[in-house]
Amino acid sequence: MSRFESVEIPYGAYWSTPFAKWQGALQHLHSGMFAAHVAKAELARRNLKPDLFDAGVFGQTVTQFQSFMAAPWPLAQAGLSHVAGPLITQVCATGPRILLSAAAEIQMEMATVSLALSGDRTSNGPHIYYPAPSGPGGTGRSEDQVLYNFSHDPIGNHSMAQTAENVAAKQGITAQEQHDVVLMRTEQYKAALADDRAFQKRYMTLPFDVPDASFRKNVAVMEGDEGVTFSTAEGLTKLKPVISGGTVTFGSQTHPADGNAAIVLAHSDKARELSADPSIRVSLLGFGQGRVDLGYMPEAPVCASEQALRMAGLSIADIDAVKSHNPFAVNDIAFSRATGFPIEKMNNFGCSLIWGHPQGPTGVRAIIELIEELAIRGGGRGLFQGCAAGDSSMAVVIEVGDR
Repeated sequence: MSRFESVEIPYGAYWSTPFAKWQGALQHLHSGMFAAHVAKAELARRNLKPDLFDAGVFGQTVTQFQSFMAAPWPLAQAGLSHVAGPLITQVCATGPRILLSAAAEIQMEMATVSLALSGDRTSNGPHIYYPAPSGPGGTGRSEDQVLYNFSHDPIGNHSMAQTAENVAAKQGITAQEQHDVVLMRTEQYKAALADDRAFQKRYMTLPFDVPDASFRKNVAVMEGDEGVTFSTAEGLTKLKPVISGGTVTFGSQTHPADGNAAIVLAHSDKARELSADPSIRVSLLGFGQGRVDLGYMPEAPVCASEQALRMAGLSIADIDAVKSHNPFAVNDIAFSRATGFPIEKMNNFGCSLIWGHPQGPTGVRAIIELIEELAIRGGGRGLFQGCAAGDSSMAVVIEVGDR
Protein backbone atom coordinates (compact mmCIF):
# COMPACT_ATOMS: atom_id res chain seq x y z
CA MET A 1 0.00 0.00 0.00
CA SER A 2 1.19 3.53 -0.76
CA ARG A 3 2.69 5.49 2.12
CA PHE A 4 0.68 8.38 0.66
CA GLU A 5 -2.70 6.69 0.41
CA SER A 6 -4.48 9.93 1.40
CA VAL A 7 -2.86 12.00 -1.35
CA GLU A 8 -3.58 12.25 -5.07
CA ILE A 9 -2.72 14.47 -8.01
CA PRO A 10 -6.06 15.47 -9.56
CA TYR A 11 -5.79 14.47 -13.19
CA GLY A 12 -5.12 17.51 -15.38
CA ALA A 13 -4.46 19.83 -12.42
CA TYR A 14 -0.93 20.66 -13.53
CA TRP A 15 0.82 22.69 -16.20
CA SER A 16 4.13 23.85 -17.58
CA THR A 17 5.22 26.74 -19.73
CA PRO A 18 7.32 25.97 -22.77
CA PHE A 19 10.97 26.16 -21.82
CA ALA A 20 13.07 28.91 -23.37
CA LYS A 21 16.75 28.83 -24.18
CA TRP A 22 19.37 30.71 -22.18
CA GLN A 23 19.01 34.46 -22.88
CA GLY A 24 15.88 33.71 -24.88
CA ALA A 25 12.24 34.77 -24.84
CA LEU A 26 11.81 34.54 -21.04
CA GLN A 27 15.07 36.10 -19.90
CA HIS A 28 13.46 39.38 -18.75
CA LEU A 29 10.93 37.84 -16.35
CA HIS A 30 11.26 37.53 -12.57
CA SER A 31 10.93 33.76 -12.19
CA GLY A 32 8.75 33.87 -9.07
CA MET A 33 6.37 36.47 -10.42
CA PHE A 34 6.27 34.69 -13.79
CA ALA A 35 5.36 31.41 -12.10
CA ALA A 36 2.59 33.21 -10.21
CA HIS A 37 1.34 34.93 -13.39
CA VAL A 38 1.05 31.59 -15.17
CA ALA A 39 -0.47 29.82 -12.15
CA LYS A 40 -3.22 32.42 -11.81
CA ALA A 41 -4.23 31.94 -15.45
CA GLU A 42 -3.97 28.14 -15.38
CA LEU A 43 -5.99 27.81 -12.17
CA ALA A 44 -8.71 29.97 -13.70
CA ARG A 45 -8.61 27.88 -16.89
CA ARG A 46 -9.33 24.78 -14.80
CA ASN A 47 -11.91 26.56 -12.62
CA LEU A 48 -9.79 25.88 -9.53
CA LYS A 49 -10.69 28.66 -7.09
CA PRO A 50 -7.97 30.12 -4.84
CA ASP A 51 -10.02 29.42 -1.72
CA LEU A 52 -9.68 25.68 -2.39
CA PHE A 53 -6.05 25.83 -1.30
CA ASP A 54 -4.80 25.75 2.26
CA ALA A 55 -1.10 25.14 1.59
CA GLY A 56 1.58 25.80 -0.99
CA VAL A 57 5.27 25.38 -1.66
CA PHE A 58 7.55 27.20 -4.07
CA GLY A 59 10.61 25.57 -5.63
CA GLN A 60 13.37 27.88 -6.85
CA THR A 61 17.13 27.49 -7.15
CA VAL A 62 18.34 30.74 -8.71
CA THR A 63 17.89 33.77 -6.46
CA GLN A 64 15.64 36.56 -7.67
CA PHE A 65 14.80 40.01 -6.32
CA GLN A 66 13.20 39.63 -2.86
CA SER A 67 13.48 35.84 -2.82
CA PHE A 68 13.92 36.40 0.91
CA MET A 69 10.11 36.52 1.06
CA ALA A 70 10.05 32.82 0.12
CA ALA A 71 6.75 31.28 -1.02
CA PRO A 72 4.18 33.79 0.35
CA TRP A 73 4.94 36.40 -2.32
CA PRO A 74 4.42 34.23 -5.46
CA LEU A 75 1.52 32.43 -3.80
CA ALA A 76 -0.18 35.77 -3.09
CA GLN A 77 0.41 36.94 -6.65
CA ALA A 78 -1.22 33.72 -7.88
CA GLY A 79 -4.32 34.60 -5.83
CA LEU A 80 -3.50 32.46 -2.78
CA SER A 81 -2.88 35.36 -0.40
CA HIS A 82 -4.26 33.35 2.54
CA VAL A 83 -1.83 30.44 1.99
CA ALA A 84 1.55 29.97 3.67
CA GLY A 85 4.36 27.61 2.78
CA PRO A 86 8.11 27.22 2.34
CA LEU A 87 10.62 28.04 -0.36
CA ILE A 88 12.50 24.84 -1.20
CA THR A 89 15.71 24.56 -3.14
CA GLN A 90 17.45 21.26 -3.84
CA VAL A 91 19.16 22.16 -7.08
CA CYS A 92 18.05 19.84 -9.89
CA ALA A 93 16.02 17.66 -7.48
CA THR A 94 13.82 20.57 -6.42
CA GLY A 95 10.85 19.33 -8.49
CA PRO A 96 10.30 15.96 -6.76
CA ARG A 97 11.22 17.54 -3.43
CA ILE A 98 8.38 20.09 -3.56
CA LEU A 99 6.03 17.25 -4.52
CA LEU A 100 7.15 15.31 -1.45
CA SER A 101 6.77 18.35 0.80
CA ALA A 102 3.24 19.07 -0.41
CA ALA A 103 2.22 15.41 -0.21
CA ALA A 104 3.59 15.01 3.31
CA GLU A 105 1.58 17.95 4.62
CA ILE A 106 -1.63 16.51 3.18
CA GLN A 107 -0.84 13.00 4.47
CA MET A 108 -0.21 14.49 7.94
CA GLU A 109 -3.58 16.29 7.77
CA MET A 110 -1.92 19.71 7.86
CA ALA A 111 -3.54 20.59 4.52
CA THR A 112 -6.23 19.44 2.11
CA VAL A 113 -5.22 21.02 -1.22
CA SER A 114 -1.72 22.29 -1.96
CA LEU A 115 -0.04 24.01 -4.89
CA ALA A 116 3.47 22.76 -5.68
CA LEU A 117 4.77 25.67 -7.74
CA SER A 118 8.22 25.94 -9.32
CA GLY A 119 9.99 28.60 -11.35
CA ASP A 120 13.56 29.37 -12.32
CA ARG A 121 15.48 31.59 -14.69
CA THR A 122 19.06 30.57 -15.42
CA SER A 123 19.44 33.55 -17.77
CA ASN A 124 20.82 36.73 -16.20
CA GLY A 125 21.63 35.00 -12.92
CA PRO A 126 22.50 37.25 -9.99
CA HIS A 127 25.98 38.51 -9.24
CA ILE A 128 26.26 38.14 -5.47
CA TYR A 129 28.63 39.85 -3.05
CA TYR A 130 29.11 38.41 0.44
CA PRO A 131 30.55 40.95 2.94
CA ALA A 132 33.46 39.80 5.11
CA PRO A 133 34.62 42.66 7.36
CA SER A 134 37.32 40.49 8.91
CA GLY A 135 38.79 39.66 5.50
CA PRO A 136 41.95 41.31 4.08
CA GLY A 137 41.15 44.97 3.70
CA GLY A 138 37.57 44.30 4.71
CA THR A 139 36.77 42.83 1.31
CA GLY A 140 34.29 40.00 0.84
CA ARG A 141 33.67 37.28 -1.70
CA SER A 142 31.49 37.27 -4.79
CA GLU A 143 30.06 34.82 -7.28
CA ASP A 144 28.04 34.67 -10.46
CA GLN A 145 25.50 32.32 -8.93
CA VAL A 146 24.66 30.33 -12.06
CA LEU A 147 27.87 30.35 -14.07
CA TYR A 148 30.25 29.85 -11.16
CA ASN A 149 28.35 26.99 -9.56
CA PHE A 150 27.93 25.13 -12.86
CA SER A 151 31.70 24.99 -12.99
CA HIS A 152 32.74 24.67 -9.35
CA ASP A 153 31.51 21.96 -7.03
CA PRO A 154 32.27 23.44 -3.57
CA ILE A 155 33.45 20.05 -2.28
CA GLY A 156 35.61 18.87 -5.17
CA ASN A 157 35.96 22.13 -7.16
CA HIS A 158 35.06 20.30 -10.38
CA SER A 159 32.46 21.09 -13.03
CA MET A 160 29.21 19.20 -13.51
CA ALA A 161 30.54 17.98 -16.87
CA GLN A 162 33.47 16.36 -15.08
CA THR A 163 31.06 14.13 -13.15
CA ALA A 164 29.72 12.79 -16.43
CA GLU A 165 33.25 12.14 -17.66
CA ASN A 166 34.04 10.30 -14.43
CA VAL A 167 31.09 7.97 -14.88
CA ALA A 168 31.82 7.50 -18.59
CA ALA A 169 35.40 6.50 -17.78
CA LYS A 170 34.34 4.20 -14.94
CA GLN A 171 31.72 2.40 -17.03
CA GLY A 172 33.48 2.54 -20.41
CA ILE A 173 30.76 4.69 -22.01
CA THR A 174 31.87 6.05 -25.37
CA ALA A 175 30.99 9.28 -27.14
CA GLN A 176 29.21 7.25 -29.81
CA GLU A 177 26.99 5.54 -27.23
CA GLN A 178 26.08 8.93 -25.83
CA HIS A 179 25.31 10.33 -29.27
CA ASP A 180 23.13 7.31 -30.05
CA VAL A 181 21.06 8.14 -26.97
CA VAL A 182 20.78 11.77 -28.05
CA LEU A 183 19.42 10.73 -31.46
CA MET A 184 16.94 8.39 -29.76
CA ARG A 185 15.77 11.11 -27.36
CA THR A 186 15.44 13.57 -30.24
CA GLU A 187 13.05 11.23 -32.04
CA GLN A 188 11.06 10.68 -28.85
CA TYR A 189 10.71 14.43 -28.42
CA LYS A 190 9.48 14.74 -32.00
CA ALA A 191 6.60 12.42 -31.07
CA ALA A 192 5.44 15.09 -28.62
CA LEU A 193 5.32 17.58 -31.51
CA ALA A 194 3.17 15.37 -33.76
CA ASP A 195 -0.35 16.47 -34.68
CA ASP A 196 0.35 20.11 -33.85
CA ARG A 197 2.01 19.33 -30.51
CA ALA A 198 -0.93 17.22 -29.33
CA PHE A 199 0.98 15.59 -26.48
CA GLN A 200 2.35 18.86 -25.09
CA LYS A 201 -1.05 20.52 -25.36
CA ARG A 202 -2.37 17.98 -22.87
CA TYR A 203 -0.65 20.06 -20.15
CA MET A 204 0.77 23.17 -21.84
CA THR A 205 -1.12 26.21 -23.12
CA LEU A 206 0.10 26.77 -26.69
CA PRO A 207 0.72 29.12 -28.35
CA PHE A 208 2.08 30.76 -25.22
CA ASP A 209 1.86 34.52 -24.71
CA VAL A 210 5.03 36.01 -23.24
CA PRO A 211 4.35 39.00 -20.97
CA ASP A 212 6.54 42.04 -20.46
CA ALA A 213 8.48 42.47 -17.23
CA SER A 214 5.56 44.30 -15.59
CA PHE A 215 3.03 41.62 -16.66
CA ARG A 216 0.78 44.29 -18.14
CA LYS A 217 0.95 43.32 -21.80
CA ASN A 218 2.21 40.54 -24.03
CA VAL A 219 5.37 41.15 -26.03
CA ALA A 220 5.94 37.83 -27.83
CA VAL A 221 4.43 34.46 -28.62
CA MET A 222 6.12 31.06 -28.18
CA GLU A 223 4.83 28.23 -30.35
CA GLY A 224 6.61 25.74 -28.12
CA ASP A 225 9.98 25.09 -26.49
CA GLU A 226 12.67 27.49 -27.64
CA GLY A 227 16.27 26.46 -28.18
CA VAL A 228 15.81 22.75 -28.89
CA THR A 229 18.52 21.29 -31.13
CA PHE A 230 17.33 18.57 -33.48
CA SER A 231 20.56 16.65 -33.56
CA THR A 232 21.74 14.54 -36.49
CA ALA A 233 24.34 11.80 -36.56
CA GLU A 234 26.47 13.86 -38.92
CA GLY A 235 26.29 16.95 -36.74
CA LEU A 236 27.10 15.09 -33.53
CA THR A 237 30.12 13.40 -35.10
CA LYS A 238 31.70 16.80 -35.76
CA LEU A 239 31.57 17.86 -32.10
CA LYS A 240 34.66 17.73 -29.93
CA PRO A 241 34.59 16.78 -26.23
CA VAL A 242 33.95 19.67 -23.84
CA ILE A 243 36.81 18.48 -21.65
CA SER A 244 40.01 17.62 -23.51
CA GLY A 245 40.46 13.87 -23.78
CA GLY A 246 36.89 13.21 -22.68
CA THR A 247 33.74 11.86 -24.32
CA VAL A 248 30.97 14.34 -23.39
CA THR A 249 30.19 16.91 -26.10
CA PHE A 250 27.83 19.86 -26.14
CA GLY A 251 25.48 17.59 -28.09
CA SER A 252 25.29 14.95 -25.35
CA GLN A 253 24.33 17.29 -22.52
CA THR A 254 21.35 19.50 -21.80
CA HIS A 255 21.19 23.29 -22.07
CA PRO A 256 20.25 25.83 -19.36
CA ALA A 257 16.75 27.19 -19.76
CA ASP A 258 14.01 29.37 -18.27
CA GLY A 259 10.41 28.44 -17.39
CA ASN A 260 8.02 27.25 -14.72
CA ALA A 261 5.70 24.35 -13.92
CA ALA A 262 3.25 23.37 -11.18
CA ILE A 263 1.23 20.45 -9.82
CA VAL A 264 -1.85 20.53 -7.57
CA LEU A 265 -2.05 17.88 -4.85
CA ALA A 266 -5.17 17.07 -2.87
CA HIS A 267 -6.54 14.77 -0.22
CA SER A 268 -8.08 11.71 -1.82
CA ASP A 269 -11.53 12.78 -0.67
CA LYS A 270 -11.14 16.04 -2.61
CA ALA A 271 -9.20 14.94 -5.68
CA ARG A 272 -12.14 13.59 -7.65
CA GLU A 273 -13.97 16.93 -7.81
CA LEU A 274 -10.79 18.77 -8.83
CA SER A 275 -9.92 16.35 -11.62
CA ALA A 276 -10.41 17.04 -15.32
CA ASP A 277 -11.43 13.38 -15.61
CA PRO A 278 -12.79 11.98 -12.32
CA SER A 279 -12.44 8.41 -13.58
CA ILE A 280 -8.63 8.70 -13.56
CA ARG A 281 -6.73 8.41 -10.29
CA VAL A 282 -3.10 9.54 -9.98
CA SER A 283 -1.48 8.11 -6.84
CA LEU A 284 1.90 8.65 -5.22
CA LEU A 285 3.45 5.31 -4.27
CA GLY A 286 6.90 6.21 -3.01
CA PHE A 287 9.80 8.66 -2.88
CA GLY A 288 13.53 8.14 -2.62
CA GLN A 289 16.75 10.08 -2.41
CA GLY A 290 20.36 9.13 -2.68
CA ARG A 291 23.97 10.26 -2.85
CA VAL A 292 27.03 8.64 -4.38
CA ASP A 293 30.77 9.16 -4.31
CA LEU A 294 32.16 12.63 -4.92
CA GLY A 295 32.23 13.44 -8.61
CA TYR A 296 29.92 10.65 -9.83
CA MET A 297 26.61 12.53 -10.00
CA PRO A 298 25.05 10.67 -13.00
CA GLU A 299 25.06 7.42 -11.00
CA ALA A 300 23.06 8.88 -8.11
CA PRO A 301 19.52 8.27 -9.52
CA VAL A 302 20.01 4.52 -9.21
CA CYS A 303 20.05 4.47 -5.41
CA ALA A 304 17.22 7.04 -5.18
CA SER A 305 15.12 4.86 -7.49
CA GLU A 306 15.82 1.77 -5.43
CA GLN A 307 14.62 3.57 -2.31
CA ALA A 308 11.45 4.85 -4.00
CA LEU A 309 10.67 1.39 -5.34
CA ARG A 310 11.17 -0.15 -1.88
CA MET A 311 8.76 2.35 -0.37
CA ALA A 312 6.24 1.47 -3.09
CA GLY A 313 6.77 -2.27 -2.56
CA LEU A 314 7.75 -2.69 -6.20
CA SER A 315 10.70 -3.66 -8.38
CA ILE A 316 11.86 -2.10 -11.61
CA ALA A 317 10.09 -4.95 -13.42
CA ASP A 318 6.78 -3.52 -12.17
CA ILE A 319 7.42 -0.15 -13.82
CA ASP A 320 5.77 0.64 -17.15
CA ALA A 321 7.39 4.00 -17.91
CA VAL A 322 10.49 5.87 -16.76
CA LYS A 323 11.26 9.56 -17.04
CA SER A 324 14.65 10.95 -16.12
CA HIS A 325 16.24 14.30 -15.56
CA ASN A 326 19.23 13.54 -17.73
CA PRO A 327 21.59 16.51 -17.92
CA PHE A 328 23.94 14.12 -19.69
CA ALA A 329 23.24 11.18 -21.97
CA VAL A 330 25.58 9.30 -19.62
CA ASN A 331 22.80 9.37 -17.00
CA ASP A 332 20.43 7.21 -19.01
CA ILE A 333 23.12 4.74 -20.02
CA ALA A 334 24.26 4.31 -16.42
CA PHE A 335 20.68 3.89 -15.17
CA SER A 336 19.77 1.32 -17.81
CA ARG A 337 22.92 -0.70 -17.17
CA ALA A 338 22.33 -0.71 -13.40
CA THR A 339 18.61 -1.52 -13.41
CA GLY A 340 18.09 -3.42 -16.64
CA PHE A 341 15.29 -1.08 -17.72
CA PRO A 342 15.53 -0.80 -21.53
CA ILE A 343 17.06 2.52 -22.46
CA GLU A 344 14.85 2.79 -25.54
CA LYS A 345 11.71 2.63 -23.37
CA MET A 346 12.76 5.55 -21.18
CA ASN A 347 11.73 9.17 -21.80
CA ASN A 348 8.97 8.76 -24.34
CA PHE A 349 7.74 12.15 -25.60
CA GLY A 350 10.82 14.03 -24.39
CA CYS A 351 13.18 14.78 -21.53
CA SER A 352 15.42 17.50 -20.16
CA LEU A 353 18.33 16.35 -22.31
CA ILE A 354 16.36 17.76 -25.25
CA TRP A 355 13.98 20.42 -23.93
CA GLY A 356 16.40 22.00 -21.50
CA HIS A 357 16.97 22.49 -17.81
CA PRO A 358 15.63 25.49 -15.86
CA GLN A 359 16.51 23.73 -12.58
CA GLY A 360 13.47 23.77 -10.24
CA PRO A 361 10.75 23.20 -12.89
CA THR A 362 12.65 20.47 -14.74
CA GLY A 363 11.51 17.53 -12.62
CA VAL A 364 8.00 18.94 -12.30
CA ARG A 365 7.54 18.97 -16.07
CA ALA A 366 8.97 15.47 -16.39
CA ILE A 367 6.56 14.14 -13.75
CA ILE A 368 3.65 15.80 -15.58
CA GLU A 369 4.72 14.16 -18.83
CA LEU A 370 5.02 10.83 -17.03
CA ILE A 371 1.41 11.13 -15.83
CA GLU A 372 0.22 11.88 -19.36
CA GLU A 373 2.22 9.03 -20.90
CA LEU A 374 0.64 6.58 -18.44
CA ALA A 375 -2.81 8.01 -19.10
CA ILE A 376 -2.36 7.52 -22.85
CA ARG A 377 -1.39 3.88 -22.39
CA GLY A 378 -4.48 3.28 -20.24
CA GLY A 379 -2.77 3.40 -16.87
CA GLY A 380 0.26 1.90 -15.20
CA ARG A 381 3.13 2.66 -12.88
CA GLY A 382 5.83 5.18 -13.60
CA LEU A 383 9.17 6.18 -12.15
CA PHE A 384 10.74 9.62 -12.31
CA GLN A 385 14.39 9.85 -11.32
CA GLY A 386 16.99 12.55 -11.65
CA CYS A 387 20.39 13.58 -10.39
CA ALA A 388 21.31 16.83 -8.65
CA ALA A 389 24.46 18.70 -7.74
CA GLY A 390 26.28 17.33 -4.73
CA ASP A 391 26.22 13.88 -6.36
CA SER A 392 22.68 13.50 -5.05
CA SER A 393 19.32 12.50 -6.53
CA MET A 394 15.60 12.06 -5.97
CA ALA A 395 13.01 9.69 -7.36
CA VAL A 396 9.23 9.24 -7.18
CA VAL A 397 6.95 6.36 -8.14
CA ILE A 398 3.42 7.15 -9.32
CA GLU A 399 0.46 5.12 -10.50
CA VAL A 400 -2.23 6.15 -12.96
CA GLY A 401 -5.36 4.00 -12.97
CA ASP A 402 -9.13 3.82 -12.90
CA ARG A 403 -10.73 5.23 -9.78
